[in-house]
Amino acid sequence: MSAPNISRRTTHLFSLISLLSLIAGVNSDEIQSVLAIKTALQNSNAKVFDSWESNNPLCSFKGITCNAAGSVQQIDLSSQYLTGSIPFDSICQLKSLEKLSLGKNSLHGRVTEDINSCVNLKYLDLGNNFFSGSIPDISSLSGLEYLYMNNSGFSGTFPWSSLQNMTGLIALSLGDNSFDLTPFPNEVAKLSKLNWLYLSNCSIGGEIPAEIGNLTELINLELSSNKLTGEIPLEISKLTKLWQLELYDNQLTGTLPVGLGQLVNLEYFDASTNYLEGTLSELRFLSNLVSLQLFENNFSGDVPEELGDFKKLVNLSLYTNRLTGSLPLKLGSWSDFDFIDVSENFLTGSIPPDMCKNGKMTELLMLQNRLTGEIPASYAYCATLTRFRVSNNSLTGTVPSGLWGLPKVNIIDLAVNGFEGPITSQIGAAKSLAQLFVASNRLSGELPPEISGASSLVSIDLSSNLFSGKLPAEIGSLNQLGNLHLENNLFSGEVPASLGSCNAMSDINMANNSLSGKIPASLGSLQTLNSLDLSRNQLSGPIPVSLTSLRFSILDLSHNRLTGPIPPALSIEAYNGSFAGNDGLCSQNIKYFQRCSSDSRRSRDLHTLIACFAIGSFVLLVSLACFFYLKKSQTEHDRSLKEDSWDVKSFHVLSFSEDEILDSIKEDNLIGKGGSGNVYKVELDNGVELAVKHIWNLDSGGRKKTRSSTPMLAKDTQKSREFDAEVQTLSSIRHVNVVKLYCSITSEDSSLLVYEYLPNGSLWDRLHTCRKMALDWDTRYEIAVGAAKGLEYLHHGCGQPVLHRDVKSSNILLDEYLKPRIADFGLAKIVPANVTKDSTHVIAGTHGYIAPEYGYTYKVNEKSDVYSFGVVLMELVSGRKPIEPEYGNNKDIVSWVCSQLKTKETVLSMVDTSIAESFREEAIKVLKIAILCTARLPTLRPTMRTVVKLLEEAEPCKLVGIIVTKDGGSKKEGLKEKNTDLI
Repeated sequence: MSAPNISRRTTHLFSLISLLSLIAGVNSDEIQSVLAIKTALQNSNAKVFDSWESNNPLCSFKGITCNAAGSVQQIDLSSQYLTGSIPFDSICQLKSLEKLSLGKNSLHGRVTEDINSCVNLKYLDLGNNFFSGSIPDISSLSGLEYLYMNNSGFSGTFPWSSLQNMTGLIALSLGDNSFDLTPFPNEVAKLSKLNWLYLSNCSIGGEIPAEIGNLTELINLELSSNKLTGEIPLEISKLTKLWQLELYDNQLTGTLPVGLGQLVNLEYFDASTNYLEGTLSELRFLSNLVSLQLFENNFSGDVPEELGDFKKLVNLSLYTNRLTGSLPLKLGSWSDFDFIDVSENFLTGSIPPDMCKNGKMTELLMLQNRLTGEIPASYAYCATLTRFRVSNNSLTGTVPSGLWGLPKVNIIDLAVNGFEGPITSQIGAAKSLAQLFVASNRLSGELPPEISGASSLVSIDLSSNLFSGKLPAEIGSLNQLGNLHLENNLFSGEVPASLGSCNAMSDINMANNSLSGKIPASLGSLQTLNSLDLSRNQLSGPIPVSLTSLRFSILDLSHNRLTGPIPPALSIEAYNGSFAGNDGLCSQNIKYFQRCSSDSRRSRDLHTLIACFAIGSFVLLVSLACFFYLKKSQTEHDRSLKEDSWDVKSFHVLSFSEDEILDSIKEDNLIGKGGSGNVYKVELDNGVELAVKHIWNLDSGGRKKTRSSTPMLAKDTQKSREFDAEVQTLSSIRHVNVVKLYCSITSEDSSLLVYEYLPNGSLWDRLHTCRKMALDWDTRYEIAVGAAKGLEYLHHGCGQPVLHRDVKSSNILLDEYLKPRIADFGLAKIVPANVTKDSTHVIAGTHGYIAPEYGYTYKVNEKSDVYSFGVVLMELVSGRKPIEPEYGNNKDIVSWVCSQLKTKETVLSMVDTSIAESFREEAIKVLKIAILCTARLPTLRPTMRTVVKLLEEAEPCKLVGIIVTKDGGSKKEGLKEKNTDLI
């Protein structure tokens, strides 16, 4: 071998060694940068880092991809349960890095300016995390093709100008962030290569620009849950590659643009909850549609017949529009049809018969239309159905027998039609049936005993039909049953004593039947029963004493054949009229009943003796009566207060003594009475005014406990539960909108709670009583926001969530400036720290404010407070009480409001006439929030944190819409039947 050849080989060898050394050095630097990621995220329990060790080859690290030169090209750590802050200073030292995917984790902190050093990035995914603050200028990332920052907690103003140089962007996803309100960014309309654009729920307002038509590569366009106004631009018809178009929950107006039918590739179209109008004729050509949702608009005219020929259509939601004509009879017959909701329109004709042809349909919702004809027999075999609702139509005929026994159906709603025939024994197979509503039809026959097989039943309403015969004893085995309405039928026989086993029962109405026999004493064991109406029957015998243990909001036993004494505990003003039309009843307290008397001769002789004695001692009694009365009162007062041993627990710095409080607990200072005690106003020597609640401790029988009481077990000598609940809750709370508790003063016999005094009483007083005052809209709005912030603090600001459980206008007190305070925590409960999803198993609250889930679960959570607060908002807007005769039987303000949601005029008519005309529209914004809060399903109600945000956005003179923040993702869930669930 010649010398030159040896020289050349030696040179190559040295070059190779140098290159390898250089690569090794670079690799070593990159390992250090990569390991810095592990250090920053070391609090994570993710196993993804098990292979990230310095003695392992870098390119073998899980989630790391290297290029041919051995440098890190991609980092993919998405969906790895990571926490911590991203070390962009280390990551951006990886000069060959083209892809950084950290989405769907729990990363937090801020995205720093260091991200701009990652100049070679083509793919950046930070979506679905928990960052804070604003996104910095990222204009140096001009090579980006995919940018995902959706649903990650960002706020402030997005740097839209950064997009100007990103001309190669293919996917842009920034939705579900709390950015500052901005018009539709022009920079986006210039990104001509985009095929995926997700800008839902990120505070974009104004009109959709015509330039949107330049984005001809788009297959997905999502702009929902923003503040967009104006019409859908005609230019959108140029986007012929669109597969999905989402525009729901905005303020769009006008008609569907001419040319929309050119989007022949469109499969998912949702423009619901806007102000769109006109016909649906443009939809005739969209034959590839899979899902069409246009609910809550003002569309009119016919549903295009062509929809019946769409081979892929499985979801159709058109409820709350003004549609007329009939539905295409072939609708859903070609596909695995799943869902239809066309409720609250003016549709006529019959129910399409073949929507469950392929056996996949789950929900059929057509309530409140003008449909005619019979229920097609095919639905009796639709075993997948979970909801069947056709109430408030003009349907007739016999209900197909198999429909009663569908195995998965949880609601059958046939009310207000012209159906005939019986409920068949097949209902025993409906194991999932929770709600059975068939009121106001012509159904007949006996209620089959097999109904006990429908063991999930929570609500039964068979009212206003022609049912007859005896009520089956088997109904008592429905241990989840909470509401039973059988009024206005022809039922006979006795009220089943087995109903006493329905421990979840809260509402029984069997009025206007032909029931006979005695009222079963077993009803008194239903501790959750708060409404009982057995009026206009032929019931006889005495009123069971066991009923006195219940706390009724409604009790009506009138117009029967009852005899004997009315129990003293029921002889109260609240039940006036409850016993009318029973000539055999007597009472010592109710003046329009005959007084009860004894037939016993001994009793008559004793009465005579007492009368003689009374006459003989009359003068003496008159002369000493006042003395003994005053002496007795003073003695009892001294014994119960002054002579007791008191324990004072202060929660704030006190400017008063125990004696000052005790001396003021007297009749002259009494300002109110409640279920748990009396309330006194105390004025201190220094001029400070306080409110003191005096609560007697109760013995095991529910009587005031005194030292003379019979000795009891330790568990029976505890202070009242109301006192414990209120002290536990309020002693730990510090908030301007929650009433301040200064201290508690306790003894063996009674307890005192010392609060700040609120001179303007309660919101109830100011709206509904003789203390009513004119509240302008600004004042009402400030009361709503303040009370909402108080509840928000209880739910989200305490160490553990606090459930109030009795939110109502009488528990919202007003200070001298009419600023609100949440008060009366006698029913409050702190949610255990280790229980995040469970509800508390308790019956509490006030009729008219109680959330509907009490009727079928008896469980409360924060969403139950939200419902009650929604009722308060309705009071503030309308000036009406939660319960008024005008609403009708078993109706409340929530059902009344829903019944008025017909035209703009009927909606405006709900606003209190004392509110100035110029503020009517502002009041309607708050009414919309109230409707959200009172959704029948708790999952559809916003949190109190969201309620506060919505109310702040509805500030008078602030031109904004109502946006409900989604939990994430690009599709809305659970909104398909929002309004119809309020009916």
